[in-house]
Amino acid sequence: MSAFKVFRSLVKDSLATITRGSLRYHIWMGALTFVMLLGMYCYSIQLSEGLSVTGMSDRVSWGLYISNFTFLVGVAAAAVMLVMPTYVLHDVDFKQAVLIGEGLAVAALIMCLAFVVADMGGPSVLWHMIPGIGVFNFPNSMLTWDVIVLNGYLFLNITIPLYILFRHYQGKEAKSSVYVPGAILSVFWAVGIHLVTAFLYQGLQARPFWNNALLGPRFLASAFAAGPALIILVLAIIRSFTAFKVQDKTLRKIAMVVTVAAQINLIMLVSELFKEFYAPTHHSESAYYLFFGLHGKDALLPWIWTAIPLNVLATVLLTFHKLRNNFKVLFFCCFILFIAIWIEKGFGLIVPGFIPGPYGKIVEYTPTGIEIGVTLGIWAMGAFVFTILAKTAIGIELGELRYKGKSKNV
Repeated sequence: MSAFKVFRSLVKDSLATITRGSLRYHIWMGALTFVMLLGMYCYSIQLSEGLSVTGMSDRVSWGLYISNFTFLVGVAAAAVMLVMPTYVLHDVDFKQAVLIGEGLAVAALIMCLAFVVADMGGPSVLWHMIPGIGVFNFPNSMLTWDVIVLNGYLFLNITIPLYILFRHYQGKEAKSSVYVPGAILSVFWAVGIHLVTAFLYQGLQARPFWNNALLGPRFLASAFAAGPALIILVLAIIRSFTAFKVQDKTLRKIAMVVTVAAQINLIMLVSELFKEFYAPTHHSESAYYLFFGLHGKDALLPWIWTAIPLNVLATVLLTFHKLRNNFKVLFFCCFILFIAIWIEKGFGLIVPGFIPGPYGKIVEYTPTGIEIGVTLGIWAMGAFVFTILAKTAIGIELGELRYKGKSKNV
C-alpha cells in the first residue's frame, strides 16, 4: 500500500468532510469567511498606504498586532498541558482532548505568524529573516531565536497529530516509538517559545517596564491559564454540537490546571505591583501610566481596570472546588479569565513599555479601524483553520473517515 496513495485519499476525504455539515456549520464558516475578507480588504489598504494608516508611530512602534502575537504565543504553548499528561505520563483522561489542543496550537501559531507579517508592513520584507539571504544575525538576535522556536513548534504540532491521524485513518494504532520522542521534545519546545518571547522584551534595556525578572515565569503562568481556559471552552462547544463526547473528568482535570496557573499568575501580578508602587522610581512611570494615568494621559485605564477585576474574580471562583465543578460557573470563569489575560498580556504589557518615551514625552496609542479589521480577519482565519482541523480529526477519531482500500492492522 502506497503511503502517498493513502495520504491523497485522506486529503480527498477531508475536503469532502469540511465542505459538508449542518446549516449552523455553514453559517459559522460563512461568517468567518466574511470577516476574513473584511480583514483582507483592510490589509490591502495597509499595503497600499503603509503603516501610517495604523495608530502606531515612531514613539509607539508595537501595538495591536504584537499584543495579539504575544498573547497567542501563550495559547499555542498551552497545548503542552495536554501533550505531557497524554503522551508522556499516559493519562487516559487527557487523551480525548489532546488532538483538539494541538489543533488549537497550530491555529494559534498560524495567527502568530500572520500578526508578525502584518506588523512588518507586508510579506515583501520577510526575506530579511531568511538565513543566508537576509540578515538573520543568529545567535545574537533574540528575534531570530523567536523565529526558530515558533516555526519549530509549528512543525512539531503539525507532524505529530498528522502521523497519529494518518494511522487511525487506516484503522491502525500509532506507534509510540515514532511520536513519543517528538511529543517529549514539544514539551520543552513549548516552554521555550514563551520564554524566548519574554526574553525578546526583557532584553530591551531602554524599556524598564519590561526589565523584570518575573517576566518569563509570568508569561508561562498566564499562558497555562488562558490557553487551557480556551481549550475548555472549545471542548464544551465540540461536545455540545458534535458526536465527539468529552468526559466531565477531562474538563475537570484541565480546570485544575487553569486554577493553579491563574493563582500563580495572580501572585506574580501582586509581586510586580509591590515592586512598582511600594518604592517607586522614575522607572515606575510606565506602570503609573498603565494603572493610574500620567500627566492627564489615561487611555489604558479602562482596559487594565477591566482586566484586573475579571482576573481576580475568575481566580477566586475557580479556587472553590464546588464552584469549579459547576460547569456553568467553570465556563463563565474560563471566558472572563481568557479576556482578562488577553487585555493584561496585550495592551497591558506592550503599549506601556513605550510610554513615556526615552525623553519623557507621552504619546498615547489607539488602534485604528484598519488595525482592528486586520486583527479580526486574522482571528477569523485562525478559527477557520481550527474548525477545519477539528472537523477532520473528529471524523477520523469517530471512525467516520476511514481509508477504503485494503489494509492490514499492523
